[in-house]
Amino acid sequence: MKFILRIFINAVAIWVASLVLMGLDFQGNLGSLILVALIFGLVNALIRPIVKLLTFPITLLTLGLFTLVVNALMLMLTAVLSNSLDLAGNFFESFLTAVLGALVISIVSMVLSWILPD
Repeated sequence: MKFILRIFINAVAIWVASLVLMGLDFQGNLGSLILVALIFGLVNALIRPIVKLLTFPITLLTLGLFTLVVNALMLMLTAVLSNSLDLAGNFFESFLTAVLGALVISIVSMVLSWILPD
């Protein structure tokens, strides 16, 4: 049940980010949004820990701000994977858009995690 709730929270966060940011475009239906959220969850669960371990020194030097870059890279990887699966995934105009998108998704996910019960 917790896994399904995380996928739902990710889907809502990606949808909100695509509404808020002009450079982040999602042109799919609800089913493809859920699949993109699933891919995003898998990327964060499988690849993000490895990247965080490898980038730990620079994250330490920047007092944690490099985490925004890692989150943006995970979002861009999700976009590449979802586009390769023809899910009408995310399109980024720039890396800055990916950073802002990762920030919006993090904030929305955090708020929804507080609101929704475990």
